[in-house]
Amino acid sequence: MRMLREAGFGEVTKVATDGQPGIFATLDAGAPRTVGLYFMYDVKQVDPAEWSSPPWAAAIVDRPGVGKVIIGRGAVNQKGPEAACIAALHAIRGAGRKLPVNLVLVAEGEEEIGSPHFPQIVRRPEVMAALKHSTGIFMPSAEQDLDGKVIMTLGAKGVIELELVSSGERWGRGPRKDVHSSNKARLDSPAWHLVEALATLVSKDGNDPAIDGFADKARPISERERTMITEAARRLDEQTAKKQLGVEHWVHDVGWQEALELLQSRPTVNIEGLVGGYTGPGGKTILPHRAVAKLDLRLVPDMTASEALAALQAHLAKRGFGDIEVNMTGGYDPNSTPADAGLIRGQIAVYNRDGIDPVILPRSAGSWPGYVFTGEPLHLAATHFGLGHGSGAHAPDEYFVAESTNPKVQGMDGAVRSFVDYLYEIAAM
Repeated sequence: MRMLREAGFGEVTKVATDGQPGIFATLDAGAPRTVGLYFMYDVKQVDPAEWSSPPWAAAIVDRPGVGKVIIGRGAVNQKGPEAACIAALHAIRGAGRKLPVNLVLVAEGEEEIGSPHFPQIVRRPEVMAALKHSTGIFMPSAEQDLDGKVIMTLGAKGVIELELVSSGERWGRGPRKDVHSSNKARLDSPAWHLVEALATLVSKDGNDPAIDGFADKARPISERERTMITEAARRLDEQTAKKQLGVEHWVHDVGWQEALELLQSRPTVNIEGLVGGYTGPGGKTILPHRAVAKLDLRLVPDMTASEALAALQAHLAKRGFGDIEVNMTGGYDPNSTPADAGLIRGQIAVYNRDGIDPVILPRSAGSWPGYVFTGEPLHLAATHFGLGHGSGAHAPDEYFVAESTNPKVQGMDGAVRSFVDYLYEIAAM
């Protein structure tokens, strides 16, 4: 909050909904146009043993072929780009200039768990009143790949994060506490009960959702979107993508273009984690009384989180798994922004001036709570923007480039300049 005040935000308020805090701030520059900023200040968990330097130390190290990078959890997702955006505001003030646009900032600390309280924060009367006059809202990002390319997305999939819990107590079968595994000869297993339930959620190979009614409203990609994907497949390198992911095959051994189309258009049912019984060194001959699966379900346009959750619950009940607890921990709907929206045209103009012809895709396969802005009642454009490069979000050795030695990629200084350019471009639209 101190950083925001120092950057010129005149009113910085910590707002709390159901005890969960968010931040609302405004910067009135007396400009005719207003734009919104979305920040997140939470990060994913870490296992320090997997990192080459302490994940909370923000060490600056030399990375061959890249330059000096900041390594730390949150470096690129999203602290580095957000710091660059704030530095851009300082740069404008330091040059003795007025900010070309008014700003409305909303921030949350629950994005990584599905933003369960963020809609309540945005829909507070004072926040809605400030946002309703905005041209749109953007999230600072580091959008460059190592080859200098920028991939722009016109939206994002929605997501549901949840746990499925199978227990002997809820099921009424199997043990209510861990017992010796020899009893499997005469007892049901809550762990196998969960495995059987999970197997009904997808096709036999695990690749296609099979939840009754789950994808009934999923919107097929349009011809315009298919054209975007065809162009992206031509310009993006398949082998680079496979190397980054550490894979050799796409599902069903499809080609590169179809793999991109699936990434853009397919809803998914994914197991994040599966835990039951003893998981320490060696063996422990028990029959566990409880097993848990952590899932995420990705949603495409015209699907909603509430309907998808209801479909999952009805599907399990219909197949005799109604005893399994379904605990949704967070989630939200997909979001979409038109390709001709002012914020999108402004981004393309800034990238073009840097000699970059961005690759444009219909949506990100990942998720962020942009639906709060694009949906009822605001109907704003919502997007990501920013030059610069980073990698490793949600993974070990996450980094953000501070000083680039790669002539195709901007460092922190170029990232800051891109935000300055973008704000002036928005003002001039």
